Amino acid sequence: MGLFSFIKGQFIEVIEWTDNTNEIVHQFPVYDKAIKMGARLTVRESQAAIFLNEGQIADVFGPGTYTLSTQNMPVLTALKSWKYAFNSPFKADVYFVNTRNFTDQKWGTTNPIIMRDADFGAIRMRGFGSYAFRVQDPALFLKEIFGTQSSFGSDQIGGYLKSVIVSGLSDLIAEAKIPIMDIALQYDELSSALRAKLETHFNAMGLSLSGFFIENISLPEEVEKMIDRKSSMSIAGNLDQYMKFQAAESLRDAANNPDSGLAGAGASLGAGMAMGQMFNQAMKTSGDAAEPQPAAPAHPAATADTEPCSQCGHGLKTSDKFCPECGTPRPEKKFCSECGGSLSSAMKFCPSCGNKV
Repeated sequence: MGLFSFIKGQFIEVIEWTDNTNEIVHQFPVYDKAIKMGARLTVRESQAAIFLNEGQIADVFGPGTYTLSTQNMPVLTALKSWKYAFNSPFKADVYFVNTRNFTDQKWGTTNPIIMRDADFGAIRMRGFGSYAFRVQDPALFLKEIFGTQSSFGSDQIGGYLKSVIVSGLSDLIAEAKIPIMDIALQYDELSSALRAKLETHFNAMGLSLSGFFIENISLPEEVEKMIDRKSSMSIAGNLDQYMKFQAAESLRDAANNPDSGLAGAGASLGAGMAMGQMFNQAMKTSGDAAEPQPAAPAHPAATADTEPCSQCGHGLKTSDKFCPECGTPRPEKKFCSECGGSLSSAMKFCPSCGNKV
């Protein structure tokens, strides 16, 4: 091989990049080799080629096959002051930019977002999903984000894009004022609105937000339990029905716990009695609503010699231990430990000396 052939072999005559990685930008390995004027440049679909002269962006090529010359490299020709189109080598940095869609990029809230909800007040919520982006302006992306690294992947910008997305989503949900119980119905609308809201921010970096999806917005465990409790009450219909439901649940739990012993038996008995009383009351209420009942006779009013029953108001004689009308036990008398004064069962302080009962 002669000297001329050796020198000619140092010139790069074919410039192309076969993308088999997840890189957004790839620097063509020119190093100290010179590019031959008249070299063939191949830019595939979803690619762009950028030529830099001493760190300054010169010419940008879209998809196609080119034979490099001063005619199709006007900026680089001007920067190198080529006055004539002669066959001479030149040195330049060549970068291939991947302009395809980068899909399945994940976003999520690192910390909970504090929001105000009409039903639950201040709440903390988390969200996650996916998005897709692509390089829309290769030259602007190289200038604003990439710089002059030898390669650049989607993971190197993913953290920053996720922060931009979470910030925009928090602001959007706060402005929308959607109740947290209805927010799942608005996933598609929120996704479209956020994509439009963030497009300007992405365009400023030479990017385009080509897709955005909300997969889930979740609440803290205590708020979810509150929602479950509220749902149970709604299913029960009213507080009375909910109490019956709770008593039935307690009875079932006690029956399923063979190690509970006497305590479990007492709980079962108490739950059963409570259930019986509530069902009895419900039947009375239902019967009263179904057909009119004759008016009950008035209870004898309490006099100076009697004390009213705490349940029905019937006058109790001094010798009565139970109400002859409803069977309620007579309240036990209490006496003040300080002065010995007589106290009723409802008193918390002695009316004579003020001592706490």
